[in-house]
Amino acid sequence: MIIRPVREAEYEALGDLTVAAYRAIPDVPHEATDGYEDELRAVARRVKVGAEVVVAVSDGGVLLGGVTYVPDHANELAEFDDPDAAGIRMLAVDPGHQRTGAGTALTTWCVDRARATGRTRIILHTIKWMTTAHRIYERGGFERTTALDWEPFPGFLLMAFVKEL
Repeated sequence: MIIRPVREAEYEALGDLTVAAYRAIPDVPHEATDGYEDELRAVARRVKVGAEVVVAVSDGGVLLGGVTYVPDHANELAEFDDPDAAGIRMLAVDPGHQRTGAGTALTTWCVDRARATGRTRIILHTIKWMTTAHRIYERGGFERTTALDWEPFPGFLLMAFVKEL
């Protein structure tokens, strides 16, 4: 498996893959994702605003998944205001390629990137239904941090996880 920056020719495929991965999460209420799918598909926009979008690709060239690395709190995609942190957004692995290590590899890439750029912590938000992702984060040393939880709209909790670097 190779982790590398997304190529422009892959933007649409990564957007579709991300939406498919989010749709495949068991028990997520549809109202939770209505309106969010356009943002999940907006790979070009994420790149344009200075986030780093990377993909996991099999040795045979199959797109397995992707993630958006938010370099700092000043980036418009940041869901945090900590000047020493970086963030992870929109981690997704194709439903047909889950449990291949792609999610862990993408998360590790983000942690390594944060260290290499002098960040002291990395922050992400997730929802209660993403239990597979929670296990990846916990195995990777992320800790649940309720003080950074937030609700983008009433009754919809984004749960924070933080890894100190």
